[in-house]
Amino acid sequence: MVQLGVLNGHEGNADQIAFWNGPAGQHWTDRQPMQDVLLTPVSQILIDRTGAKAGERILDVGCGCGATTIALAERVAPSGFVFGIDISVPMLSRARQVAPQGLPLDFVLADATVYPFDPASFDLLASRFGVMFFAEPAVSFANLHRALLPSGRLVFACWREPRENPWMMTPLQAVYQHVPKLPQLGPEDPGPFAFASEDRVHRILSDAGFKQIAMEPCNLVLDLAIGRGLEAAVETALEIGPSSRALEGHPPDIQAAAKNSIRQALTPFVRGQSVPLPASIWIVTARAS
Repeated sequence: MVQLGVLNGHEGNADQIAFWNGPAGQHWTDRQPMQDVLLTPVSQILIDRTGAKAGERILDVGCGCGATTIALAERVAPSGFVFGIDISVPMLSRARQVAPQGLPLDFVLADATVYPFDPASFDLLASRFGVMFFAEPAVSFANLHRALLPSGRLVFACWREPRENPWMMTPLQAVYQHVPKLPQLGPEDPGPFAFASEDRVHRILSDAGFKQIAMEPCNLVLDLAIGRGLEAAVETALEIGPSSRALEGHPPDIQAAAKNSIRQALTPFVRGQSVPLPASIWIVTARAS
């Protein structure tokens, strides 16, 4: 079940807590079935790299609507357990709805930076894009490190640089023909590309106590249309990610013009009912000791 109540988060994470409990969190929740399909290539690589096996206890950080929590629970069943943690009420409510009965899992509404995990209680810490939004990531990962057994391991997926991810940047550049650019994030600011730098990730994890840190680049292709044609790809770009944020609050005529520009930008990528674009992630691995 999702444990609800007052979310006592780290003060630096207040903006992210508000963001994922506002329209952004609701958009992701509404698009949960489509987003799970879109990100299937990422999930498959992540689950494979975890090496999760029956009987293990796993912590899924930033579990969102529960896709990776469920997949990992299927791996560790029947004797293992997966604990999904997230700051978004709507996304965790959806996770509870879609989780099959009988799987060994649970969800909690909490900030992983400050949540009082039982020390040395997990074999594996996993995350699909759930760790790039901490205000003080070394503090967050230090708390997570305490939750791992001395033999525990870490495996998470994060985005590489924007230029490596045309699936996000191609629609965004089309939107920028009509609206001002989003504020430039600093290299230490939370955001989707906050862990793109190898040096930064190594520094954060080392400071938190992790050892044997490695980063594997994985190039992917993501179908923005998920097999439903060009218009579906345009809607994906408009509803999720930086294009959506750039257009937020602008009048309908601007949004309509931007939508047309996105359609034009994506047309060269159309392959039948699919609109595949390049994407690239890091698979980050480390050991607790």
